[in-house]
Amino acid sequence: MRLIFPIDKRYSYGVNAGPLGTPKLDLPPYRGRIRRPVCPNDEGHFDTIPVDTPEFSEAHVFGTVRFVLDIWERYFGHPIEWHFARDYPQLEIVIAPRIDNSYAGYGFMEIGAHPTPDGALLPYALNFDVMAHELGHLIIYSTVGIPSPSGARGEYYGFQESAADTTALIACLHFESLLKHLLEETRGNLFTFNELDRFAELSESAQVRLASNAVKLSQFSAGWEDEHPLSQPLTGAVFDILVDIFQEMLVERGLIPRDVAEATRKVRNEPDRAEFVQPYFDAAYEGQYEAFRAVLVDARDYMGAALAETWKRLQADDFSYLDVALSLIEVDAAMSGGRFKRALVESFDWRDIGRATVGPRLKPPGPRSHTHSARTITPGIQDRLPKMSYRERALIAGIFP
Repeated sequence: MRLIFPIDKRYSYGVNAGPLGTPKLDLPPYRGRIRRPVCPNDEGHFDTIPVDTPEFSEAHVFGTVRFVLDIWERYFGHPIEWHFARDYPQLEIVIAPRIDNSYAGYGFMEIGAHPTPDGALLPYALNFDVMAHELGHLIIYSTVGIPSPSGARGEYYGFQESAADTTALIACLHFESLLKHLLEETRGNLFTFNELDRFAELSESAQVRLASNAVKLSQFSAGWEDEHPLSQPLTGAVFDILVDIFQEMLVERGLIPRDVAEATRKVRNEPDRAEFVQPYFDAAYEGQYEAFRAVLVDARDYMGAALAETWKRLQADDFSYLDVALSLIEVDAAMSGGRFKRALVESFDWRDIGRATVGPRLKPPGPRSHTHSARTITPGIQDRLPKMSYRERALIAGIFP
């Protein structure tokens, strides 16, 4: 990986308009001016850099991407080779606060900022979830691949967003501070609204997506417009499975009784039941933080390893959520003899995965699309773009004022 902080980069990588309007392809490496690279202290560390500085943002971005990649390479059991390795030896990570959003594409990850109504910028360079999400896209590109034009299906694009969210969710659970906060907040009842199911990547309405949601695949039978809402049924199913695995492990270790775990399953259909379940978790959790924490870590690692193995078995062309469901059930059978099959089947069935078909895309991708845009293109598209005039090429080169 190579991280840079450009001084005057104004546009995202991808297809942009030239000085006279002709489309041109912009891809790494960036050749403009950049800030001086951050150096470690005399002991080789970066933990003495003042927080409110550009240098801290650089260290935070690199550390986050490296940390999340380490986690998922452990689950995969081998290094993850970038899908663009034939053209670029490194991932170019760009901090670009002028860009409204963050993107991962062919050879790059661009970390922008979110503009607030009062004109301030919230830097994504300080947002762990956003960077982990973008790395998730690159992991899927490298593992599952990118569909051919004839084999592209809507569910692939929803899967991309769901897998990216899941990449961030599992990675977040590697922070001791979050584990403690999460368990202290919920007392182990993870089906309640909590910090884990809140994703920091903002939608167009500046709201945070929820992993714990009630969206079903049948809601998209007539068609879909944006891959982010389309991802919700799969993300919700994966989140429910993770919580079910956690609760099943709690039962197996004698930390909660079976009837309490069964009662929480009914909360999905009858949310009003939640208030009756919580007192049982409160009583079971008292004085058992370390035991609950150990179970949550085991559930996290089981889910991470199962997802990595599932993603290895998927193909980008003619993709469907049913492929994910069937593969994950097969992986669970291989890993544990089908120990969590009930949770898998019930969660996917409740989301209508395997029983509903996604309709056509109802409008072209918007400018905030991550997985179906100019940012996913490869250098080969250059030959299909219109040729620039000599004057336009000269303007780009700075020959003409």
